[in-house]
Amino acid sequence: MIGIIFDMDGVIYRGNRPVEGAREVVEYLKEKGIPFLFLTNNSTKTPRMYKEKLLSMGIDVPAERIITSGLATRLYMERHMEPGRIFVIGGKGLHEEMEKLNWGTVSLEDCREGKWRDIRHVVVGLDPGLTYEKLKYGTLAIRNGASFIGTNPDTTYPAEEGLYPGAGAIIASLKASTERDPLIIGKPNEPVYEIAREKMGSVDEIWMVGDRLDTDIAFAKRFGMKAVMVLTGVSTLEDVKDSPFKPDLILPSVKELLNYLRVVK
Repeated sequence: MIGIIFDMDGVIYRGNRPVEGAREVVEYLKEKGIPFLFLTNNSTKTPRMYKEKLLSMGIDVPAERIITSGLATRLYMERHMEPGRIFVIGGKGLHEEMEKLNWGTVSLEDCREGKWRDIRHVVVGLDPGLTYEKLKYGTLAIRNGASFIGTNPDTTYPAEEGLYPGAGAIIASLKASTERDPLIIGKPNEPVYEIAREKMGSVDEIWMVGDRLDTDIAFAKRFGMKAVMVLTGVSTLEDVKDSPFKPDLILPSVKELLNYLRVVK
């Protein structure tokens, strides 16, 4: 049996607009009992919030089938890191995941009172409300010995107007100001693969459907999955020529995946 992992931004939707055929593909998988997960490097929402977003587009997916880089970061920290107060540079979803650790968080107001010295972990994701002040205190804490954790390396993400700056762009700024390399949790790295493999259960082969060569396709190649690239997101056919990560299959959109799924036994 195959199992399928879908990226979300640029594959299932762009911004708040669903990609044509996405709902039909999901309904087909549910009807045939084919295991699937949605795996996004975007940490601004929790799985529950993504479930609601998908439902607003007519795509009904249980929250348990959705993995975000924020969720993966929390699970990794629970398993592998010593508890300590956290400074979050990220959106609402990442803040919620970090609060679930019950390790305590340090706010900007706390930092202004000098409590940045209490920070043990700086966790960085996509932050639509990014300010210089957040970067300042993140830099001070990391230089003071706090761990430096990035949810994902995506330097951009696809939206309705085009490509916006991603978490990787924010992480790059902190890397430059601290001269420290972060631990990156999301695709194409092992921490998020461990979580996805656990949730997928017993399958013989996994197909990774994504739009980015440097994350989705690299992720598939690194862990022995079939790499399916769609052209509704970031990477283009021209990009494939120069990339070391070659997809096994390139499709105009997720809609065309149905033709391949119908012949899979």
